[in-house]
Amino acid sequence: MLRDAAVPALLVTHDFTEAAVLGDRVAVIDGGRIVQEGTAGELAASPASAFVADFTGAVVLTGVAREGPDGITVVDLDGGGVATSTDERTGPVALSVHPWEISLEPAGEQARSSAQNHLQAEVLTVTAIGNRVRVGLAAPQPLVAEITGAAVGGLHLEPGVRVTATWKATATRLVSL
Repeated sequence: MLRDAAVPALLVTHDFTEAAVLGDRVAVIDGGRIVQEGTAGELAASPASAFVADFTGAVVLTGVAREGPDGITVVDLDGGGVATSTDERTGPVALSVHPWEISLEPAGEQARSSAQNHLQAEVLTVTAIGNRVRVGLAAPQPLVAEITGAAVGGLHLEPGVRVTATWKATATRLVSL
């Protein structure tokens, strides 16, 4: 009789949250090949590709990266706008940032934080999900911010409202395309 023996199991899912909760290790398959394998935390923190970043729930933007001042990488975003990252890359990149890293401020207000990324956007959708709210944004490329209900009320967010989406360079991951 086996006691305390682990029984290996393979779970196939298209839901990263499910994989993160149920699996010790996660392997992401794209085009029939494993493109990254590790813990859920490792995949979310350092996605190996835009596909992995998207699978982990990150917002994925594209652009062209170049060296910037003070060790910062500047990304000229496709469609307009600029973002920064502490990751070192040059050339075509996919930039990923998780929705809960994106803060919203009223459009035109002076930034009051150390966040270096500021994109003008228009609120498209406001969707409550449990104790948080996902705000869909029209910017040069689509964005999603995840904030509290209190923040939605305080900012008077509804479709059509103009905001500035902000996030830190340290929250921005880059992968070469």
